Amino acid sequence: MTLDQRKSPDALHPPVPPHVVAISGMIFSTLFIASLVCVRIAVPADPAEPGLWLTDPTFRSWVRFALKLIPFTGIAFLWFMAVLRNRVGGLEDRFFATVFFGSGLLFVAMLFVAAAVSHGLLDTFVIKGNLPAQSDAYAVGRAMAYALMNTFAVKMAAVFMIVTSSIGLRTAVFPRWMAFVGYALALVMLLTITDFAWIALVFPAWVFLLSTYILVSDLGEGRQLATSIESKGPHEGTPESDSANEES
Repeated sequence: MTLDQRKSPDALHPPVPPHVVAISGMIFSTLFIASLVCVRIAVPADPAEPGLWLTDPTFRSWVRFALKLIPFTGIAFLWFMAVLRNRVGGLEDRFFATVFFGSGLLFVAMLFVAAAVSHGLLDTFVIKGNLPAQSDAYAVGRAMAYALMNTFAVKMAAVFMIVTSSIGLRTAVFPRWMAFVGYALALVMLLTITDFAWIALVFPAWVFLLSTYILVSDLGEGRQLATSIESKGPHEGTPESDSANEES
């Protein structure tokens, strides 16, 4: 690719993705919030609790429902990352892109691992009829899932928010105030102690806000493009009309 191609308007402003893809961030936020709320209500925040929630069928159903949402949550987040990268287009910086990809993929990986460990606890202590009380395996699994979700995944989500806000400031792909909001919320997530389990809800709320802006902005750009095409006429501005004008 030549330098002129890299600087061409098509490279800097790629085609707008379908609206179904643009709402992937909203889908991620909805699924993630639903799974977090189900888990937080059913499972105590203290990782040292004896596992009494496993003896309650209602709590077990809520946790199992939340775990079934996690794969679709991760998939929606990957599509959201693709939407953001498409919006940046040729303005993408390798330094920030590396942190962007790394933090996003690590967040999804830790989310999946935490869900897998939690699913293993359900299978071990419910299907097999074992009780978690005084079980070293339960203690290790419970502490591992808690640390993965509330310490490492939350911190990677905060890094993702910081680098995305930095990209937004450098490329102006979304308003400056939205980038500053991302910085503030990310610092809250980085500095808040892990005992406050509800802090993870900050991340999907921010993703929902950013996705809403992207969707509204894309709809507005689509209307402007359609209006400009109608005003020029069906053949004006096309390659055939340009060549005809040159021959004349």
